[in-house]
Amino acid sequence: MENTYQLGPTKPFPVATVNHILEDVLTTYLQEAQYDPEFCRQMTKTISEVIKTQVKELVIPRYKLIVIVYIGQRDDQSIVICSRCLWNPKSDTVSSYTFKNSTLFALANVYAVYFE
Repeated sequence: MENTYQLGPTKPFPVATVNHILEDVLTTYLQEAQYDPEFCRQMTKTISEVIKTQVKELVIPRYKLIVIVYIGQRDDQSIVICSRCLWNPKSDTVSSYTFKNSTLFALANVYAVYFE
């Protein structure tokens, strides 16, 4: 990539559009799914790749994308998931969506970090 001497994005990252992608993908893949550890391990990889591909199709220049998907069993327990990032709050952002059905939950995060 050639240096453009551009210190900030020309347009903001489309968080609402990415949230819609997250909702669609998680609902499509997990709506009727039952919790099974092996199935969830495979679906985590598949869903991450599908989300990354669909967000890249938006052609948002100069953003690095990090996609993380968690899938777990719903069994009357609680879980706390947190993340810590070093970034510029003016240009970097995160998009997140949580999905639940009767036997499992899923959390998908897309971190968008502007590449100067």
